[in-house]
Amino acid sequence: MVAAYVWISGIMCLSVSTTSIPGDLAEKLSAIADAGFGGVELHEPDLTAFDGPPSQVRKIVSDLGLKICLLQPFHNLEGQPEAGRERAFDRLKRKLDLMSELGTELLLIGSAFEVDVAATEEQVIADLGEAAQIAKEMGMRLAYMGLPWSDLIHSDEQALGVVDAVDSPHLGLALNSFFSLADGSKPARLRDIPGERLFHVQLSDAPRLEMDIRRLKRHFGLLPGLGSLNLAGFVRVLSRAGYKGPWSVARVNEAAPQPGGRTLARDSYRSLVNLLDEVSRTEPGTDFGIPNLPERVYASGFEFVEFTADETSGAQLADMLSAMCFRMERKHVSKSVELWRQGAINIVVNTEKEGFAHSAFLGHGPSVCDMGLRVKDADQTVQRATALGAPNFSQPVGTGELDIPAIRGVGGNVVHFIDEKSDLHRVWDIEFEPVAKTKATQPAGLRRIDHLAQTMRHDEMQSWLLYYISTFEMAKSPIVNVADPSGVVQSQAIESPEGEVRLNLNGAVGRRTLAASFLEDGFGAGVQHIAFQSDDIFETSAQLLKSGFPSLSIPENYYADLQATFGLDDDLVAQLRRGNILYDRAAGAEYFQIYSRPIFNGFFFEIVERRMGYAGYGARNAPIRLAAQSKTQPVKEVQTQ
Repeated sequence: MVAAYVWISGIMCLSVSTTSIPGDLAEKLSAIADAGFGGVELHEPDLTAFDGPPSQVRKIVSDLGLKICLLQPFHNLEGQPEAGRERAFDRLKRKLDLMSELGTELLLIGSAFEVDVAATEEQVIADLGEAAQIAKEMGMRLAYMGLPWSDLIHSDEQALGVVDAVDSPHLGLALNSFFSLADGSKPARLRDIPGERLFHVQLSDAPRLEMDIRRLKRHFGLLPGLGSLNLAGFVRVLSRAGYKGPWSVARVNEAAPQPGGRTLARDSYRSLVNLLDEVSRTEPGTDFGIPNLPERVYASGFEFVEFTADETSGAQLADMLSAMCFRMERKHVSKSVELWRQGAINIVVNTEKEGFAHSAFLGHGPSVCDMGLRVKDADQTVQRATALGAPNFSQPVGTGELDIPAIRGVGGNVVHFIDEKSDLHRVWDIEFEPVAKTKATQPAGLRRIDHLAQTMRHDEMQSWLLYYISTFEMAKSPIVNVADPSGVVQSQAIESPEGEVRLNLNGAVGRRTLAASFLEDGFGAGVQHIAFQSDDIFETSAQLLKSGFPSLSIPENYYADLQATFGLDDDLVAQLRRGNILYDRAAGAEYFQIYSRPIFNGFFFEIVERRMGYAGYGARNAPIRLAAQSKTQPVKEVQTQ
């Protein structure tokens, strides 16, 4: 898709192209308007396939409160043989007539892929000069882009040279950040481009990979923020140069599975506004016309995780929590809701028969339905998230209960926000009352939540990632492919600057993987496991053994391979084997993991210890864990359309 930030009749607005949003043209336009955009870039194939005159398209767009800001045929006309030039200029005139019917005045054209062998740069300048004159006579403008695979004009510098040589206010330069930065170039090389010469800018992200740029664009064209290119620097440099035209998000990724049109439109809007907001905070006086957003939120930890359950699954969960040495410390003053605690970990078990948690149970079965994050300002957190397209969440508040600010996450689960500037952090004292202690419970040394793992369909990963990194101060790690016995799961870790909040986003690729089975049984995306942090994995393991914790059995061959790989001594390997503990080491840092056996729909718990600053998640152990889990429950194939 291509999203743009454009100047239309003196009014700035955010715009998105129809080029890769699924559905017919009317459906695409509706999704674009609902996402919050004010303009649309019309891709010519969508217009060609529309069963109606251009005037009808113009009316639909207007009725939705949109503007058509750009027509995108990528019409090539330079360097053609004489007969071809005549046809090219005839087509250009028809395109400009069409633009008049649509109510737009900017046409995007790209340098030719194949030109006449005798063509020269002088011929290109002559062709574009004639095209600019035609555009002038018809009151239109042309935005010219040099494409890397063009035979003749294939760089920003060459394209700018052509535009300068033509020297017409009706011909300007178009840039694409992918083409400008993917070869490792720095944004600073563009700082001398005159702002008045620049008509159109596309923003497209990508990982840092060395390969043919056309293949890279086709397979790795990403929305801003999802790759590694310095798009903020790119926008900053061009803004300082005086650029006043469209800002586009050009996303062309043929290999990635596509979510629905409304999701793509929402993701485009979120990624574009987040990028422009980032730049505006470092460039005083810059006005992109975007919503006035609070800063990205620093999440300082997990305040709670809430499960929805019925009496049967609630009892199963209570048994598991007891086996991990949690203690049920408080009950809600008026609802069937329990608070289980250990260290700084708060686990809420909700068995109410009405309200949001119960509706989540009816839709997903026993599962995590809510989590609370500690933030500096809960209200500002909701303001930023909702301005970027996250749905607000509210439900009736009972007498004596707190109205805790919340939003709905990508998968429909709720995220509440707890701050200390109000009474929100006293929720456990205000809404809950202590229960009588019937027996002493020896803790197992679990200190805090280390991370949550959220499982989703592969085509939802982009939406989840954008939701987190645009709302919160979080950095992402490269995607890792994890081998499941029945397929592949893609995993991407994100975390807050100090590691207080860590999340693993797991996209189910194979239809028979455990992750896919979890999605089918749970009727959609959700939290599949919670990892607790221990300061001493062996003391924790010993206490768990006493309490009857149902640990996942790890095969003997794993420990033989572990000893050979890392040269561990016999005593350490014996300790690991005795506690079903997995081990990893990287650059002198160590990581220990214990898994529970799965409960209800494939959900499980994990206990970890990090030594010497270990920053990963034991990726080398994931196939072992998955193989062991596959023996505890049948894996069903998920049907896909």
